[in-house]
Amino acid sequence: MNLYRDVVWPLLFSGLRADPETVKVGLLRALHWIDTTQATGILSALERLFCYRDPRLSVSLWGLTFPNPLGLAAGFDKDGLALAVWPSLGFGFVEVGTVTPGPQPGNPKPRLFQLPQDRAALNRMGFNNQGAAALAERLRRLRRRPIPIGINLGKAKITPLEEAAADYLASFRLLQELGDYFVINVSSPNTPGLRSLQAAEQLEPILSALQQENQGRKPLLVKISPDLDWPEIDSILELAQTYALAGIVATNTTLRRDNLKTRFLPGHGISEPRPILAEAGGISGAPLRERSTQVIRYIHRSTQGKLPIIGVGGIFTLADAVEKLEAGASLLQVYTGWVYEGPGMVPQLLRGLASSSPPRPDVTLPSQNTAMDQIQA
Repeated sequence: MNLYRDVVWPLLFSGLRADPETVKVGLLRALHWIDTTQATGILSALERLFCYRDPRLSVSLWGLTFPNPLGLAAGFDKDGLALAVWPSLGFGFVEVGTVTPGPQPGNPKPRLFQLPQDRAALNRMGFNNQGAAALAERLRRLRRRPIPIGINLGKAKITPLEEAAADYLASFRLLQELGDYFVINVSSPNTPGLRSLQAAEQLEPILSALQQENQGRKPLLVKISPDLDWPEIDSILELAQTYALAGIVATNTTLRRDNLKTRFLPGHGISEPRPILAEAGGISGAPLRERSTQVIRYIHRSTQGKLPIIGVGGIFTLADAVEKLEAGASLLQVYTGWVYEGPGMVPQLLRGLASSSPPRPDVTLPSQNTAMDQIQA
């Protein structure tokens, strides 16, 4: 029996009908207190419960050493409030952000919803964060770095799309000496027009500006949408080669609503149920698993395995994790699955991965027409 999954989660979200964002904020505040007070007794207890170490799990990539391949995805700890705690919860790396040049409040609440029938979440947070300067100060105060820290960069909502490169560059300049790798987020569905920046003609000036500043010092990756078709992904891969990107994060949340069991958005500040088909925001969790794996597999095959991939989307079980590694991912990230399964998920997955060496079979990709049919929203 999983005490968290079978008792705590249903009590919070089904019994008490707690607002998911309120629960998340409360958890982050508790973790931030542990972080700032350096409560060694609590950190040691967390390590005993949730850390699983095995040299077979170590991954060397971009000149960095990841103690294990399982990381916390961007979006949970946007402002780096618990940087000292994530290693004690067993993660092999953490990605903070999405961060914008200045602070912004994000979209109106409510903006985060759990869809338990689908083991999914819908979010329309809108890059709410304290800004790059605040994150930089927090990173400077960090005493030790047992795991790599990635930083996810975004565009401010008020910045015109044609000026997006300046936003990414401003944040990068503030943070470039403080992050171990950087991710260019052009695929969130919750900032108006942001996904259009994945088009080659709009992405190219962003990559050009960042790499001119970077001069090869830090690994730069792009996070892409699962809703792209193969030619659109091909265009991004061409730019990745041209601008010497370090890898791809595949994938962000999806706009698809097909095959969801949830028909109406649950409460949490909404006066009456509303059809989920009409609701803005990206879907994460189990419904994303298959498509994100297809995208990973396509990138791996298209680049002959030469472009590292961080695989994210719908990882709940060991089978889910192995599936993405077999498809070609070098590293994995979790978020929604971790929320549903609880902190015990991390050591459970790591034990399984340590005892298995997943092969990478020569799998067959779906046809272009089939893939296009699958991503129609």
